[in-house]
Amino acid sequence: MKSLILRQGRVIDPANRRDEIADLFIVDGKIAEAPHTTDGWTEIDCKGKVIAPGLIDIHVHFREPGQSAKETIATGSRAAAAGGFTTVVCMPNTTPSVDNPSVVALIQDKAKAEACVNVLVTGAITKGIAGEELAPIGSMHRAGVVALTDDGHCVQNHELMRRALEYARMFNLVVMDHCQDYNLVGKGVMHEGYWSAILGLPGWPALGEEIIVQRNAQLAELCQSPIHCQHLSSAGSVRILREARARGIPLTGEVCPHHIALTDESIRAFDTNFKMNPPLRAQADIDALIEGIADGTITILASDHAPHCAYEKEVEFDMAPFGILGLETELGLFLDILVHKRKAIDLPRLIELYTCNPAKLLNLDRGTLSTGAIADVTILDPNLEWTVDKEASFSRSRNTPFHGWQLKGRAIRTIVAGETVWSL
Repeated sequence: MKSLILRQGRVIDPANRRDEIADLFIVDGKIAEAPHTTDGWTEIDCKGKVIAPGLIDIHVHFREPGQSAKETIATGSRAAAAGGFTTVVCMPNTTPSVDNPSVVALIQDKAKAEACVNVLVTGAITKGIAGEELAPIGSMHRAGVVALTDDGHCVQNHELMRRALEYARMFNLVVMDHCQDYNLVGKGVMHEGYWSAILGLPGWPALGEEIIVQRNAQLAELCQSPIHCQHLSSAGSVRILREARARGIPLTGEVCPHHIALTDESIRAFDTNFKMNPPLRAQADIDALIEGIADGTITILASDHAPHCAYEKEVEFDMAPFGILGLETELGLFLDILVHKRKAIDLPRLIELYTCNPAKLLNLDRGTLSTGAIADVTILDPNLEWTVDKEASFSRSRNTPFHGWQLKGRAIRTIVAGETVWSL
């Protein structure tokens, strides 16, 4: 038997409403009850640290198959482990896209052989993520996808989206949506407002997101099938989500760290590491997002980890791809901003947004420290001060706007099924 004791840490397990100083026992990769004797056990001193269920990020891009110059499952999983994440959910906009069981199996086999964390797969809503014809949802479900999404694109045909929801409900699958109305957004590359006018860049209006969030609220109500709105960025989206949830509509939303850490003013130097979709918005939007997290409207935090090659970003702002790295900085940013600086939420609430909430949304057997559960554990030091260094990243790419930032709080050890896969 492999036996491990995490000694005298602050055990925070929101799924069981547990918050206490205690030991945590792990036997053969599972959480165990206190034994009669601990002779011969391996011990890790966790005094002054937080012991949490393994963190889950439900929105990452690992780029395999087809785009391995940007990221691979091996490098992406190491970045996840270094960020404190034991489970990640990959988006399907690979090459080819994940729109059939064969590609699902390919990624699963690759992850089993090369990943150091749990890598789960989403299936595309439509074939080729083209928004024209439904992908084979039933066969992808049998192959093991945990959700459906056309992330990177948005289904514009409302009737097609309705049919996708009806099929997804048959298999108890959540549909996750990248909310973007193409006609309203046009060729926008940054938030439509003061700074887009000053910089002369095409604007991406907040309404281009909000109108799809409203569409999703109405379809979720009609079909009684859950929709999860990805990477929300605007005050209007938070308002729509809040009103929908108050009416009992099965609509949820997530927020990424860059959307509360940066505003559109950051783009004044035309640095393409600040280009993302949806774009950085105004301070009023940041305040609304944080309020939505604080009052329970927003129930999940995620990264939208989107690696790109350096040469792709080293072009004119209009021509550069959207997206930034996120896995190794997101926890530190959220701890620093939400818990320490803004004091919008406390530590147990932040852990809830990263563990039992995403596990519940996607029906995962993770996100808890219950006896008998798989021993995925993240050990945190919420007061550790550190500096972001992109050159020390485990990712294959370096496209982050946070290089040199001073943050407070980070993961210091990541344990998957009882085995340490990364430690500081």
